Amino acid sequence: MVITNNYSVKIETISRSAWFTLGLLSSTLLVVFFSETMLLPAIPEIMKDFKVPYAVAAWIFSGYMIVAAVMTPIAGKLSDVYGKKKVLLTLLAIYVAGTAAGGFANTISFLLAIRIVQGVGLAAVPAAFSLLRDTFPQARLAVAVGVFGSAYSGGSVVGLLAGASIIHNIGWHSTFFFIDPIAAFVAVMISKFVKENKDQQLLHSVADKSIKRYNHKLRVPPAIDIKGAIALSFTTAAFIMALTLVQTGGMARNLGEVAAAFMASIISLSVFVIIERKTDSPLLDFRLLRDRILLPSYLILMAVGITMFMAYPSIVQLVRSPVPLGFGGNAVDAANVQLPFMILFLIFSSITPFIISKIGNKKPIIIGSLISLIGSIGLLVSHSTEFGVSANLAVIATGLSLAITATWNIVVSESPKEFIGISTAVAALLMFIGMATGPSIAGVYMENYSTVEGIQGSYPTLGSYNLVYLTSGLLSGISLGFAMALNRRGVIITDPKAEHKIYGCAGVSDKVINEILNAEPVPKETRAEKTFCAQARAQRVPCASNS
Repeated sequence: MVITNNYSVKIETISRSAWFTLGLLSSTLLVVFFSETMLLPAIPEIMKDFKVPYAVAAWIFSGYMIVAAVMTPIAGKLSDVYGKKKVLLTLLAIYVAGTAAGGFANTISFLLAIRIVQGVGLAAVPAAFSLLRDTFPQARLAVAVGVFGSAYSGGSVVGLLAGASIIHNIGWHSTFFFIDPIAAFVAVMISKFVKENKDQQLLHSVADKSIKRYNHKLRVPPAIDIKGAIALSFTTAAFIMALTLVQTGGMARNLGEVAAAFMASIISLSVFVIIERKTDSPLLDFRLLRDRILLPSYLILMAVGITMFMAYPSIVQLVRSPVPLGFGGNAVDAANVQLPFMILFLIFSSITPFIISKIGNKKPIIIGSLISLIGSIGLLVSHSTEFGVSANLAVIATGLSLAITATWNIVVSESPKEFIGISTAVAALLMFIGMATGPSIAGVYMENYSTVEGIQGSYPTLGSYNLVYLTSGLLSGISLGFAMALNRRGVIITDPKAEHKIYGCAGVSDKVINEILNAEPVPKETRAEKTFCAQARAQRVPCASNS
């Protein structure tokens, strides 16, 4: 029994079936993030096979993440409306089909198309997170989130190592054939053994009907915001295209095209905001972005996404570039240099839940951001040897794993339960946008090329990598600022019986709130902390108010 804020909360035990479900859902994350890193060591081979520059090759990762970013909130909405398990299996089926076709890619266009299909599969993350919350008791959710998060880094480790070995010995096409049967097996196991809590869909419907008794205009329509999805896709793609144009031709030679791409991105973003404000079923619920706890968490995940995917391809390029512009290694060498990063990420993702249980879920974000800042500075100062790069990458991984695991724990535990799908989707959306932007930012930095006497081709200068390390430190500093702001918000008080936020609601009587949610009386000491409206209380999301 744990006493918190004058409440007694019973710590429930975790059943064997819950652990088994966690293992299966974590396998989903392991499989889809295997695809994230399996092609990293093959960047030079892909550039050579298809005779394309780095700017085009970077779209193998950027395109993958753009689609994942756009599809994630759609998948989150669909999982809230039609069921988490059904949506998860559908997305996994698409992923399996796309991966099978990837082994036959014979043009860069076909390969990019396959990566787009795989990106749809990556949108399964919110549905898997939602099923986790159905399975685990609230008090033990941090453990599930930590294990689930470690599967991400585990998939990245396996993808990097297995991918490098397969690429070096057989060829990069074989990476698709390696992971596809494993993904199919995971989908079959989830279909057979994972159970979904149907009560949450019922609660969604009951809450909607209860609200209508007080305001007939309030409703939760099941429509999918297709217009918003198109606008968001165009916004992200235009922004990354602008970065690509900067890289391929430079600002001076491509000034008109670069300006047009950036302007198109800004206009499309404005259209997206207008669409989202007018639609009854938005792709991105702006009420969530006004939450003082969730918003900083979302932005931290976005900064982490940029940092990780800015470093991944640039380190591969550094290792595989000839001396003195790099280390002159092969695909396996590139994997080995990044291996400490992946291993430390895996280890600390696994132990962060236990750290959270001791010091809370906000201090690890501060500590992690500070550690990754130190690692970035170390990388900027000492990167002349493979050991120096690996050691500093390991420091960065330690910090990022602490920050990302604790941040996801906040998002999952503090999001409205009936809308957990769309809330985790918003978090994943911003993180995936960061991941899609990272390679393009690295590409912009690497537009400065140099040649090595006696070796054909041109390679990024050493100064290009310094800009990557400097930006990594800047992003870590930004994350640290958001983490400190998050820490000042204080502890969120929750009602252990009703399992919902119990802040008072200005202008709405407690009787109405309690009838809607069947909750215990709202404690007086929490009423002044934040304001929720009746609709938000029923939907468990913050509304625009005088908070």
